[in-house]
Amino acid sequence: MEICDGPGAGGGWRLVCVGRPVPGWRIILQPHTRNLKPQTHALGIDLGGSSIKAVTVTPDGETLSRHNLEFDPDKNMEWAEKIRALVQSVETERAKLADSIGLSAPGLAAANGRSIACMPERLQGLEGLDWTEFLGASKTVPVLNDAHAALLGEAWVGAARGFQNVIMLTLGTGVGGAAMVDGRLLGGHIGRAGHLGHSSLDPDGPPDCAGTPGSIEVAIGNCTIQQRSRGRFQTTHDLIAAHLKGDAEATAIWLKSVKALAAAVCSFINILDPEAVIIGGGIARAGKALFEPLQQFLDPIEWRPVGQRAKVLPAQLGEFAGAFGAASNALKLLP
Repeated sequence: MEICDGPGAGGGWRLVCVGRPVPGWRIILQPHTRNLKPQTHALGIDLGGSSIKAVTVTPDGETLSRHNLEFDPDKNMEWAEKIRALVQSVETERAKLADSIGLSAPGLAAANGRSIACMPERLQGLEGLDWTEFLGASKTVPVLNDAHAALLGEAWVGAARGFQNVIMLTLGTGVGGAAMVDGRLLGGHIGRAGHLGHSSLDPDGPPDCAGTPGSIEVAIGNCTIQQRSRGRFQTTHDLIAAHLKGDAEATAIWLKSVKALAAAVCSFINILDPEAVIIGGGIARAGKALFEPLQQFLDPIEWRPVGQRAKVLPAQLGEFAGAFGAASNALKLLP
């Protein structure tokens, strides 16, 4: 075998000659990485309650790598140091700094988009942390609320792609939310818009972490499953598993929660007039156990003028939706 770097080799191809140049010889073209410019890419990072999800992606949405890191939320700022190490690791992996970095996290993003301004109760040290300074980045690291980022991710390369008016709910420990109106993420006066999980369904119900009585988060969030089941179930996953096995009490608790969710979705449809409602988060992994009764509860109560109904769709990006959204947001800063 002979490797022939001819005049055109610098253009990205290497000529490999197999055998002697006699009748029947073969020419094989192989990629030649020498002198090639590294791919433009963004790093999107999503900070959760006990894990960090990240993706490196190209501007056209091609995924180059995914990362999933666990951390101990009780260890002071461990999550921050793991994110810093992750950025350095991706730099080594890609042989260059990311062209842009974006971050999503729970809480209310600051007006300047560089930090989380309000994050009650969890992740001590997150509030006010300027990520551009912390990471020593030469370009601004834009910061988004995690549910807002999840919707951006789904709108870019997921279930909300192609829609101009869409709502997203993330069902997990709590209930996050976001809305897109005429192709633009709804932010509001201080970035609070879209926190749909804190919408009240029962004015006499117990308050959620934001002080809202009887909210959707209280009705279906994993944070209240022990209270709703009077201590019988520790997680919503356990509740659904029992429901699927025919446990009558579990079924009653679960369907009550789904019915409350349907009432909330119906209200959001009337307020925002979306083409679709995307539902993600850990609880959405229940699949048919969630979406079939949800649609059954919605059918008789959703207002459908001129025969129009909003689609209710499962999210496609799973636990990486926020990371894709953070990357999408960061790519907007590139020239």
